[in-house]
Amino acid sequence: MKKIIKPVLLTLVVVIAAWLSIHLWMKYSARKNGGMTLYGNVDIRQVNLGFRVNGRIEKMLFEEGDKVKPGDVIAVLDKKPYQDSFNLYKAQVDESAAQLARLQAGFRDEEIAKEKANVAERKASFELQEKNMERAKALFEKNVISKQSYDETWSRWNETKAALSAATEYLNLVSKGYREEEITAAKATLNAAEARLEQTRTSLDDTEIKSPSEGIILTRVMEPGAIVAAGQTVYTISLTSPVWIRAYVNEPDLGRIHYGMPAKIFTDSAPDKPYDGHIGFISPEAEFTPKSVETPELRSSLVYRLRIIADNPDRNLLQGMPITVKLEKKKQ
Repeated sequence: MKKIIKPVLLTLVVVIAAWLSIHLWMKYSARKNGGMTLYGNVDIRQVNLGFRVNGRIEKMLFEEGDKVKPGDVIAVLDKKPYQDSFNLYKAQVDESAAQLARLQAGFRDEEIAKEKANVAERKASFELQEKNMERAKALFEKNVISKQSYDETWSRWNETKAALSAATEYLNLVSKGYREEEITAAKATLNAAEARLEQTRTSLDDTEIKSPSEGIILTRVMEPGAIVAAGQTVYTISLTSPVWIRAYVNEPDLGRIHYGMPAKIFTDSAPDKPYDGHIGFISPEAEFTPKSVETPELRSSLVYRLRIIADNPDRNLLQGMPITVKLEKKKQ
């Protein structure tokens, strides 16, 4: 048994020594040439889309895997409840605007002419009663008429005087138009109605979901007829741009990289067709290497996160795909 174990151990030691020699030589060669090989994963932004209002879904216009462009309508709610509210508030705005216009325009010429005629009539009645009052006073002083007759004449004179005063004040009012306070109150009413209308217009617009950017439908969560709450996810979109690779670099290697440093991005499925890229982000904070990072270095090392942006991405770069990144020699 011991004779068998010794050759096996010897072979194992030779293999390990050879692997370490090759690894150290590759690492030395890479440092000598100024390049660096990193390992990471494709990282693509995803967007969960939902309505900002609740309601019943009327249309779902795209399927999973479909490509969408910015502004494409991808889902629609039943608009009728929101259209009805919009029409109601639109009518209230029209009514308030008409009321304000009436107050600002003041009284019509026909109304002013009517009040002038009324003042003239009241004035004539007052002048007649004033003459009757003068005669009654003279007769009363001569004891020709009774005190009761005199009082009745005085009362009629006083009534016509009050009527003339009221008619004159109202004529002055209609001639000047409505008070500024009434116009200000009408403006406030109109502003409130317009605000309610704008709110319902926003809700009506929110019955449609539009794609925020170019992407691919990743998940179709709902179907027509479903009742959804505001904010509930209806679609998930995987954005086609930007596409970057999340990778990590050890602290001693930070001096060998820089923003904009060119890179080649290799996939396992097409290693002979690399993508061009560059470093777009270097984290200012160190962190422990995530377990998902494939690297020959120790996983407990402190590293800095990099974002290598793909300059010419296509649909073959998929979320989470393992990637090999080769950074080119740092330019002086």
